[in-house]
Amino acid sequence: MADQLSLRLVPDELWDLVQPHLPAFRARPQGGGTAPLPDRQVFTAIVYVLASGCAWRDLPPLFGVPFQTAHRRFAQWTRAGVWPEIHRAVLDELGSRGLLGWSRAIADAACVRAEKRAP
Repeated sequence: MADQLSLRLVPDELWDLVQPHLPAFRARPQGGGTAPLPDRQVFTAIVYVLASGCAWRDLPPLFGVPFQTAHRRFAQWTRAGVWPEIHRAVLDELGSRGLLGWSRAIADAACVRAEKRAP
């Protein structure tokens, strides 16, 4: 079941787009730990958490990735700017296939608290 779910979450075509954007694994400076898990396995676990909305702690064991590892790698990849790169790569691929229609788009916004001293 894990293999079917993993392939549905991260099909081979998506993985081929994602893989070049992931930084090489670096061992922890303090040493120790276990052997690194494959990037695809960790990426799939991260996609599951983000797509399902579950808490990191609730990551099912069927992915074979401890939630701490998934969260740590998510944070590392976030600091490295991986997510905007992947987003751009996916959009470029879809655009090159003629699968994007820009006649309609959704703009998302964030709400930011104003300072009390603002005029």
